[in-house]
Amino acid sequence: MNMANQLRVFFRKPHNVILVSLAVLLAFLTLFPLISLMRDTVIVHPSEVMAVRGAKVGELTSFHWKKVFLDGDTSLNIFYRPFWNTIYTSLWSCLVSLLLGGSVAWLITRSDMRWKSFVSVTFIFPYIMPSWTLAMAWRNFFRNHLIGGAQGLFTALTGIETADWFAYGAFPIIIVQGLHYAPFAYILIGGILRNMDANLEEAAVILKASRLKIFSRITIPIVMPAVLSTFLLVFSSCMSAFAVPAFLGMPVRFQVLTTQLYRTLNGLNPGYGYIMALVMIAIGTGILLFQQWFVGQRKSFTTVTGKSSNIALVRLKGLQLPISILLVLLVAVIAILPLITFAVESFIMAPGDYSFKNFTLQFWAGQGREDIGGGEPGILLNRYIYLGLWNSMRLSLVVAFLSGSIGALAGYAIVRKRGSKLSTLVNNLAFFPYLMPSMAFGAIYLSMFAKPVLFIPSLYGSFALLVLVGTVKYLPFASRSGMNAMLQLSNEIEEAGLIVGIPWWKRMTRIIFPIQKSSFLSGYLLPFISCMRELSLFVLLIVPSTRILTTMLFQYNEKGWSQYANAINLMIVVIVLLCNTIINKLTGASIDKGIGG
Repeated sequence: MNMANQLRVFFRKPHNVILVSLAVLLAFLTLFPLISLMRDTVIVHPSEVMAVRGAKVGELTSFHWKKVFLDGDTSLNIFYRPFWNTIYTSLWSCLVSLLLGGSVAWLITRSDMRWKSFVSVTFIFPYIMPSWTLAMAWRNFFRNHLIGGAQGLFTALTGIETADWFAYGAFPIIIVQGLHYAPFAYILIGGILRNMDANLEEAAVILKASRLKIFSRITIPIVMPAVLSTFLLVFSSCMSAFAVPAFLGMPVRFQVLTTQLYRTLNGLNPGYGYIMALVMIAIGTGILLFQQWFVGQRKSFTTVTGKSSNIALVRLKGLQLPISILLVLLVAVIAILPLITFAVESFIMAPGDYSFKNFTLQFWAGQGREDIGGGEPGILLNRYIYLGLWNSMRLSLVVAFLSGSIGALAGYAIVRKRGSKLSTLVNNLAFFPYLMPSMAFGAIYLSMFAKPVLFIPSLYGSFALLVLVGTVKYLPFASRSGMNAMLQLSNEIEEAGLIVGIPWWKRMTRIIFPIQKSSFLSGYLLPFISCMRELSLFVLLIVPSTRILTTMLFQYNEKGWSQYANAINLMIVVIVLLCNTIINKLTGASIDKGIGG
């Protein structure tokens, strides 16, 4: 058979056509932008002509690399100090999330603690809500006169003014990020503990082993792979976080890589920012490779015996009631109190004055006043808020449709051609965006599409650029959902339709998709809800005509209009929780059951 006939036979199979098309498309949308980013680290940008003396725009230069890494105090302030702050806060945030999430997981699965159902459901709320929710709540509650300009709720209630280090900087960033990702640790570690073979612990009890020895010699080694996976994923997420350090670090000029990236790309030295984006991508890739290597090394911890359902719960005895009450109070503080602070702060006229006479509806339904917020009306009467809401909703819907559809096709083709080099290539390319921190990913597309590329005109400032970035960034969610759906489906089902002559598109829409509807739907739902609460990915790409609710909240906060920011924040949280609840009731899918972030 000659080459032409081989190609004809190859492309008669729909999954081969899909794989080849996706390989070309994803290589252009993932590898080409990375090459473009590397190029932008060694050329002179228009805003840098004055800094790089004698150079012309577009010329090759090593100026950025020397300034970032080899220029003494300048390098220390530009890169090394923010880099250390990033590593420091990320490591301690991981420790907080593992200790809290792992402890709650053990108490719920292995002890006789009370009110388990309430704690289990409420504890995941901070993970469903946007990450900056707790950051704003912390600032509302603990801000002080020295930096915040007005006292917070804590000072108003107790008369005690918080110290600068407690209100802003590294400490609150660590606590807030740790609390946000603690539910993630709870979900992963709790799943391992819940499904762990109880026979192992029962055998140890029979042999008179102490509870401490059982915990240290059996429980911890079994959950260690989950603990390390959680540690690496949380570390990667904290490293790429922008909103929490921006809200809690900028008042005291505590810079991390993401906030420094935002500052440099919006300033006169974008070349510095592109180098930082490259560093963050390299760290993210290294973390994933290490995680995959470690999981491959720990297969010996898999238990293959029959699982006993007779789990002997640890009796807390006299500590049962105190621990149960403490946990209920904790989940109430981190899940419910933030919403109360947003509501209170959005109704007060003068920040710091919580007397009843200072409460107002101005920031919700008031007409614009020149002495308040630059004449901005309340958010319910503000056309810019409705424009932002409309942009957020349509962006989320379009991104969900595109990434969900492409992910479903990718999952179908990858599984049908599983084991081939082409399938492996497409699978890796589809997952590659997950390795990149959101801020760095936005920087890559800003670098690439701010000018015409091949047959594509400049997309800078366009809604299409937001759609493109969101679709590619959330493709890993959708492709994993598509793969999971197809792996559960036998080939014989589609082959039966093929035998009777049913076209491929009809097999997909009438047979495959209806059978695995719930699995495929999660590939649409996760991108929708994640996009609704996203800030880091879009903050570099927004112009006034394309602003969305999350970037508007950030801009109001930067201007010091905290009442508007709190009102918008409450609106976003309510929309996200409402969407999550409706989706969960209709389909059984939920953001907390997915990859999330």
